[in-house]
Parts: sequence; C-alpha cells; structure tokens
Amino acid sequence: MSVTAIIPAYNEEKHIRHVLAPLKKVKEITQIIVVSDGSTDNTVQEALNQDVLVINLKENLGKGGALTVGLKHMQEEIVLFLDADLIGLTEQHIISLINPVIHDQADMTVGIFENGRLATDMAQVISPYLSGQRCIKKGWLDQVEDLAVSGFGVEALLTNFANKQKLKVNYVHLPNMSHIMKEEKLGLLRGFAYRIKMYWEIAKNVRI
Repeated sequence: MSVTAIIPAYNEEKHIRHVLAPLKKVKEITQIIVVSDGSTDNTVQEALNQDVLVINLKENLGKGGALTVGLKHMQEEIVLFLDADLIGLTEQHIISLINPVIHDQADMTVGIFENGRLATDMAQVISPYLSGQRCIKKGWLDQVEDLAVSGFGVEALLTNFANKQKLKVNYVHLPNMSHIMKEEKLGLLRGFAYRIKMYWEIAKNVRI
C-alpha cells in the first residue's frame, strides 16, 4: 500500500527541506503535501524547490485546519502526519511509522522521540499523546469530528478518538530525533506566549 505524507508548516523555511528530503527516498510515500499555514517567510518556495505539492493558505487556520485542508488533496488511503521542524528525521524513522499501518498491525502509530534532546524527550515520555508524528488510515480520520477547529489540540483529539474507538495504537520509538522548540524559533517571550496558546488548545481537546 502507498502513503500520503502531510506536513503542516508555519514559517519553517529553515527546516522544511530537512523533513522532505528523507520522505522523498521512501518508495511507499507516493504523495507529499506541504500545507503552508499562512506563512510569511520563504516556506512555500523552499517546499516547491523539493518538487512536492504545496498548498499556500493565505491565512493561518491552525494545525488542525491545515491538516484538514491537506486531507482534501490526498490520493492514498493511508496518511502520515509529520511536523515541519523535525531534527534528525531519517528514512528508517518513516518506515517504522508507516509499516505497522500498511501491514495491518496497527490502526495508528504514534512516534516518540528518543535520545534526541532532553526537553523534547521528557515531554513525549510524559505526554505521548501530543506527538505530531502519526500514521493512520484515512477511513478513520473521516470519522473524527472537529478536526478542522482543533488547532494544536489535533493530536489530543486523535488520541481521544483512538481510545473511544478502541483502535490498536503502536507507539514507535524514533531514536536521535527531536524538533525545534517554540522559544528557539520566536525568542523567549514570543515563544512562551505561543506555547501558552498551544497548551490551551491542547487542553480543550484532552480527555484523560
């Protein structure tokens, strides 16, 4: 089976190519979609330079909204979601995420950083349901309500759905991988404010 990869991106001109490069080397990934979520930097051109499908949203819809737009353009029955600011993504990481779903060993996989950076490793150990690295069949996603308005709570929403539907979820370790933290991208004050907004959107979608 083949897989569509969808990457929501907001001002990720420095990092997007490092996510796209390994994706293009995995034969099972037959469609790559980058959804630029109202980016004001060079994200769109950087993605276009990698010869992938780029959807350029003129306004910021939030992560859930961007993923929903990407899903409308997907051609395959399995989708891989990846963040646009990953550090250390490899072909093997991608294969580890998609193979259990392709071979019907899992309904959804969730990637967990391991031996990347202490802050991001600890965050995912404590709250693995917040990971943005996931693979799932589109048929399940068609049943998820409020995806478009979930913002940064999209991962919590997907986890709640999986629990309610009793889906088989495999947690996949992603060694030597991490991502850029908000404070590193935006500076301490703006990054902290953005993080508070992110946590608020997550909290609205968490059901523990």
